[in-house]
Amino acid sequence: MQAKLRIRRFNPETDKKPWWGEYTLVDVLRTDTVLDLLHRVKWEQDGTLTLRRSCAHGVCGSDAMRINGANALACKTLVKELGVKNDVVKIQVEPILGLRVEKDLLVDMEPFFDHYRSVMPYFITDAPVPADGRERLQSPEDRARFDDTTKCILCAACTTSCPSFWSDGRYVGPAAIVQAHRFIFDTRDDGTSERLDVLADTFGVWRCRTIFNCTNACPREIKVTEAIAEVKMAITSGKV
Repeated sequence: MQAKLRIRRFNPETDKKPWWGEYTLVDVLRTDTVLDLLHRVKWEQDGTLTLRRSCAHGVCGSDAMRINGANALACKTLVKELGVKNDVVKIQVEPILGLRVEKDLLVDMEPFFDHYRSVMPYFITDAPVPADGRERLQSPEDRARFDDTTKCILCAACTTSCPSFWSDGRYVGPAAIVQAHRFIFDTRDDGTSERLDVLADTFGVWRCRTIFNCTNACPREIKVTEAIAEVKMAITSGKV
């Protein structure tokens, strides 16, 4: 099978504006991933192609990009999912939106991680360590309350699919809210009020317009919009 790739390229050292590179690959398998094809372009045709990737198994979250107009992980997107026709597949690949492009498919993730850090995504408690020195226990029901949001891999697919983030990068974004949700609803944590104060800010949860782009983009199938709504309810009701 043949694959025709159209990749958005940009090198700030030599290019005044982005351009499209077109590449054709043969002997492509339906079970190949987009990451496999990008590797072939880089290794076989153009070694200057720049992208970020690591585990290649959908765990590290480093290879989020726009594939045929939608955010996805390149390592989890199979050729057979992209509309093969007459044994040819056409694939357009771009960097995720809303973050500065450093080169080709590589974007500056620091603004994203600044928002992540702002919600204090770590365990906060003044309670003494359990007498046996082991873990702080909670019921299965309490654990289930935030189970969904523990799955986030910080790939930024949700945040960079959000029109509110595109229009103003000061919006904390879906991923940061998901990370906050994981601790806000943890009965063992004592930092809820501080996190809710951060998210009640002008550029917190109220920038969400419930478009569901984030939920559709999440490669871990987290109910992102639902989590944001739960945080909004916690702010307005004062109850968790």
